[in-house]
Amino acid sequence: MYDWAEFRHFRYLLAILEEQGVRAAAEILHTAQPNLSVQARQFQENASVRLFRRTRNGRIRPTEAGIAFMALARFLLETRDEIIDALIAIEHGDIGPARFGCSPFVDPDLFRSLCSMHKALLPSSSVRPTHGDTAQLAEEVANGAIDAALVTLPLIHPDLHIEEVCQDRLVVCLRKDHDLAAKARLQPRDLEHNLTVLYHPHRHPDAHAKLSEQLSEVGIEIEEYSRASHPSELQMLVKEGHGFTLIREGTRCDLVSEWFRR
Repeated sequence: MYDWAEFRHFRYLLAILEEQGVRAAAEILHTAQPNLSVQARQFQENASVRLFRRTRNGRIRPTEAGIAFMALARFLLETRDEIIDALIAIEHGDIGPARFGCSPFVDPDLFRSLCSMHKALLPSSSVRPTHGDTAQLAEEVANGAIDAALVTLPLIHPDLHIEEVCQDRLVVCLRKDHDLAAKARLQPRDLEHNLTVLYHPHRHPDAHAKLSEQLSEVGIEIEEYSRASHPSELQMLVKEGHGFTLIREGTRCDLVSEWFRR
């Protein structure tokens, strides 16, 4: 559909937008200014977009589409380089086992899809899954012990590239025989004094702090509560009557499904 668009167009236009001028971009790219102007014009005409405007002093300012183009062009060019590096590594036999991590609240189907996708791309490369807390996995990625990890946010780490891949809602998990289980929709006041089973704060301190802040905003203050180190433990504590908890929407409750209503 867009066979006229080539990598050079993205590289040329990205340089023009970053350098805020065709002349400066041409010098960096070691190409003639007229050639660069023609390439930029043809791309915008073919795509029917306007990526920049000239100010009175001749400088270039990106349009809204131009700002988006800069981020997308960088991603495209980085992906191109990563693909070529990967192909070279495969050709040279430098691809070893893939080491992927997964934290407890990540959708297990998503993690299995990641492992399956890697296996489909590189059938000869085995996958070594690792499970652990978000902070632990982040450090293992940073020090090279594992290659990548799917974790629950928030996470800030100066040495890592963190990309949000999906968003899941938290839902209330309670015993099916509880009076509130008959309600079609729970209100924040229903959780007061009932939300007493939580994931251990030391397992993901930033997530615990964020959750406490969000609960406080709707008038729910958590004081005493039971602590669990895994989603299955949260469900078991609820089953045993220790209160309500919050779980990821779509979490399987196979072991205790007869006791729960999300």
